[in-house]
Amino acid sequence: MESPLTTLITDSKRYLKCYHHYLKHSTNQQTMQEFTNNLLPDIMTKTVDKKYNLKVIGVGSGSGELDLQMFSVIHRKYPEMTVDNEVIEPNPQQLHGYRDLVFQTPGLDYIRFNWNQITADEFEEQWKEKKRTDKADLIHMFQVLYYVKDLGATISFFQSLLNKNGQLLITLSAGNIGVVKMRNAYKNQLGTTEVNRSTGDIRRFLDSKGVSYQSYDLPTQIDITKCFIEGDKEGEMMIDFLTQVLDFSKTASPELKAGVMEFLRCPEFSVESNGKVLMNANYELIVLEQLP
Repeated sequence: MESPLTTLITDSKRYLKCYHHYLKHSTNQQTMQEFTNNLLPDIMTKTVDKKYNLKVIGVGSGSGELDLQMFSVIHRKYPEMTVDNEVIEPNPQQLHGYRDLVFQTPGLDYIRFNWNQITADEFEEQWKEKKRTDKADLIHMFQVLYYVKDLGATISFFQSLLNKNGQLLITLSAGNIGVVKMRNAYKNQLGTTEVNRSTGDIRRFLDSKGVSYQSYDLPTQIDITKCFIEGDKEGEMMIDFLTQVLDFSKTASPELKAGVMEFLRCPEFSVESNGKVLMNANYELIVLEQLP
């Protein structure tokens, strides 16, 4: 039976607000900063070696903070290299924020930006319609594959765009965390089957195709204490993001709300310390190279 609840992604403004509250209470940004500073330089060594120009496709780049962090790290190590950066971001507010960030950030003259307000699926359609044959050295898809129509087809398409020594970087929730297991347990009631993807789904697809890959754990926590305070607006927005349901607190049945909250507080996924409830929200990075 189809769920009577509405998925959060249908309201882009509410989604963005919920996402920002999720980031505010999680260590996601710290985790990704550690990734760009510590992991990225080693991962990118083969890709950028002896290059004068780096061709990049950012899929779901959001408001651009992570992109610019990555480019800053690469530029420090390879100051003579220029970058062609193709940005794919469907949310107009996020894309506007990215443009503003570029305008306000000095020293980006080595980067040429090409802006695309479209989804990953639309980008693929346009690429094929235009019969483009150019390739990319780096493609990143951070927290994007929840929202594409066909997970495997999308991965295969973007991997096919890689240059020799090019790399495709994908992050998604790890398959063993509480949010993923909660959405699986209540997928019929929540109606969030498509967005409940994890790196476990990616691994199964790649293994079935015999495609080799590297993986890296990205430990992350979220403080969900406010989710348990009745009527707390920030808590309600975080619950919306965690369940991917619009106005979950107002529209879900009492039984579903009780079940979800009990699941999130389960000791298997969360710890209670100093009056706070901290939930495991780990991500995983999957790195793919050009197909042989």
